[in-house]
This record gives sequence, structure tokens and C-alpha cells, in this order.
Amino acid sequence: MTTLATTASDSGGAAGGTLTRDALAVLQPGFDGTTAPDWVRRRLGEGLASVALFGRNVITEEQVTTLTAQLRAEREDLLVAIDEESGDVTRLDVRTGSSFPGNHALGAVDDPDLTRAVSRELGRRLAACGVNFDWAPSADVNANPDNPVIGVRSFGASTDLVARHTAAWVEGLQSTGVAACTKHFPGHGDTNVDSHHAVPRIDVDADTLYARELPPFRAAIAVGTRAIMSAHILVPALDPDRPGTLSRRILTELLRDELGYQGLIVTDGMEMRAISGTYGLANGVVLAIAAGADAICVGGGLCDEGTVLGLRDALVAAVRSGELPEERLADAAARVRDLARWTAQAHSGVDTEPQPEIGLVAARRALRVTRSGAAAPLTAPVHVAQFEPARNIAVGDQTPWGVAAELERLLPGTESASFSGEGAGEAALAALRGRRIVAVVRDEHRHPWMGAALDTLLTARPDTVVVEMGLPQAAPRGALHIATYGAARVCSVAAAEAVVAG
Repeated sequence: MTTLATTASDSGGAAGGTLTRDALAVLQPGFDGTTAPDWVRRRLGEGLASVALFGRNVITEEQVTTLTAQLRAEREDLLVAIDEESGDVTRLDVRTGSSFPGNHALGAVDDPDLTRAVSRELGRRLAACGVNFDWAPSADVNANPDNPVIGVRSFGASTDLVARHTAAWVEGLQSTGVAACTKHFPGHGDTNVDSHHAVPRIDVDADTLYARELPPFRAAIAVGTRAIMSAHILVPALDPDRPGTLSRRILTELLRDELGYQGLIVTDGMEMRAISGTYGLANGVVLAIAAGADAICVGGGLCDEGTVLGLRDALVAAVRSGELPEERLADAAARVRDLARWTAQAHSGVDTEPQPEIGLVAARRALRVTRSGAAAPLTAPVHVAQFEPARNIAVGDQTPWGVAAELERLLPGTESASFSGEGAGEAALAALRGRRIVAVVRDEHRHPWMGAALDTLLTARPDTVVVEMGLPQAAPRGALHIATYGAARVCSVAAAEAVVAG
């Protein structure tokens, strides 16, 4: 068992230096702050080849551009990664909501050319900010609508649909010189546990997995995805003992040997409890590299210099003890450096024409509007009752959602309030002051209290407008029901427009 140290020493001469540089090269740590920390700058000079940006590192695109320039002043061939799926999971637009609808909205439109155009514009923005590696798209088939962590992050429940849109998304992003990272291999769609908290388990036979989960990854490989991210999920039909991220059977025998994939394999966040809470962070990192992973994502939670040095030391110690073959670590580090070279070459000479409105165009096309009887257009201020479920960690709690701000712009004087839990419907009714209600929900089918709140509102006020901004599994109801297939800012704009239009 490898333990996490907080200090490091480098001994062993030139060979030791190469070993520690390789150990640093496979790490993709996050950090705190909106400028480049001194410790990150130092480690870049010692072999660190990647860093990761999260919402805490982003204020504006101009600030991100300055930050990435500071980092590249220390290492020109640096991979700057970001978890930017667009839609609900956004880092670039973390404070405003995304300018692009997420996968489920794009899947609802089912126009691969539109998907390609959206991801191309996203890639253009990322490249302009100095970001060259995006941990997206999600290629998970949403086989379980009660999935607590995937949901609208998936293109849909049809394997064929997910495969064609995954390929289109990868093509659009990589046309800008930004590397795509297709995730979460071998497929996170049929889970009912969030791997941020525990190890999910998928108990289906191998034939089902091969037919349902793998085709989107095959499609991504066919169009040249530069990276694939592993999932912290236990799939007994493939490996009864270890989750995907730590499984040689899944990463090396299946992904490398059977599917023929030769690009970078990066782990999902290793601080997630599915790994750190079960195996320990340092031990999990060693096991992941030994299983076939090439890059270690760490730092969705705060990551500091001590953590990076401790993980570096754990890898070095594992090589010296014989637990981790030195050639496996060297191969992993080489793949990281190869990807950095690809991004530099692919970005050279790329001049992507901006399409700043493509996200809103896509969000408008994704709307599904159901009218029940005569739904009068809204011309006076309304009361927006937003029913708030608990956020999952992937989405985070920084990003605003809902239609209140947009309706306040279109119908000045509109008021809004948020409600949660038992009695939410009664509380919303008490706040009305005689106005029409716009009830905003997110995954009503997963939250009995939310369904009960809508029952209360619709019984008292049948003219209530309902906006579903999650997975639209519950039957449409209300005088007007609008499904947006996601909670991105552009989905809010499109929904507000439809509310006012009636």
C-alpha cells in the first residue's frame, strides 16, 4: 500500500531525475486562485506537463487568457485542461450559465451538423483563452433515467444517437486544435450512484455492455478522439474486482488491445470518494497508472503542492519497489507529451470563424412545448417559483439556472423565489400575490417532493406554466409545459421567450 507523502526528495542521479520528471508529467492537478501560483510555476520547470482549470480559476475569458499565458511562460508545451462540457457542467461560464446547450438538448434536436458547429464554437473560445484540452464530451448512454450524475449530460438513451453525436462533437472541438476527452469509459449511463460519493456498480451482462455502452466510444475512436476518460464504476461482467479506472482488464485489454485505442487515457477525478475513499488517493493513483491510465486528474477539490509532491513520490516509490513497472510510467508520460505536441501542431494556422449565436440557435431548436387547452400569452409580471433539487458535484453550486432573470428582463416587475422539500408547493402559493405562476423544475421524475409541489400549484392554479430544465421524464402538465433538455443560460433564454409567446 502506497502512502501519500507531503515532502519529496530526488535521489538516484540522472535516472532518478528522469523518473521524477515522468511521475510529475502524468499528473493533471488543479490549483487555487485566478493567477498562476508560484508552486505550479516551479513544478512546471521540474517536469509537470499539465494543469487543470476549474470554476474557481475563472472570472472572465480575458483573465483566463492571462492565466494560461503566465503558465506557458514557464513551459510552452503545456496541456491546460478544463472540464467544459457546456450545458449544465460549465467552467468557462461558471458564473453566468453556459452559452451552449448541453448534450441532451443537442440530442433532442438530433442534427449532427449542429452539434459539430456548437462544439467548434466552444473549441474556438477555449483555444482563444489558451485552453487546449477539454474533458468532454460525455459519451454515456442514459440507460437509467434515475441516474443522479449523468442525466442531461448524455446525448440520450439511444446508443446510435449517442454515437453519432459523440463523433460530431469530437470532430467539431478538435477542428480548433483543442483535444477532446471522451468519457466516462466504459460507460456511466446505467448507474444509480454518483461516483463522487461511492463506487457505482453496473450489473448487466457483457453482451449488453458491448451493444449499448461501447459503440459511442468506438465512434469517438474512429474520428480520432485524442483522449478517453475512465469511469470509477464497477462492471463485474468485465472485472469483478476493480472499478474501471483501476482495471487493467478494462483500460489495457479492452480499450487498448480490443478496441485498438492508442491515444491518452486520463482518469476521472481521483479525489472522488469512489477511489480516494476506497483505495486511498496515492494508492489509487499508482493502481491507475499500472492498469493503463496515462494521466491523473486530481484537484476538482482543492489541490496543493503537498498533494502533488506526495503523488509524485508515491509513483517513484512504486517503481523502485517493483509495484509499478518503470516502462509503464515512462509510456504514460510519453503519451502526455505526445498530446501536448499534437495540440501545438493542430492549433497552428487554425482560424475558426466565430459563431457567437450558435448556442442560442441550438437551445431554441431543442425546446419542446406542450399546450393544454388555451394558454394565454403572458404580458404582465409573473411569479417564478423555482423548485431547487440538491446539485450534484459535477454541476456545482456556483452556476445560476432557471428562467427568473430572463423573465424579469422580458416582463419587468416579475418576482421570483426558490423552494425545496416538503411543503414547497404551499410555500410557493403563499408568495403569489395573485400573479400567474411559472414553476421551474429540474428532474421532476427523480424528486417526489417536486412532483407534489406541482400537484399543489396546478390544483390551485391550473393556468400555471411549467418549465422542466432537467431530464423530461415526467408527463407534461400545466397550461403550458416547456422542456428545455438542460439548464444552460441559453436554454433559459429560449424558455423565457417561449413562456412570453405562450
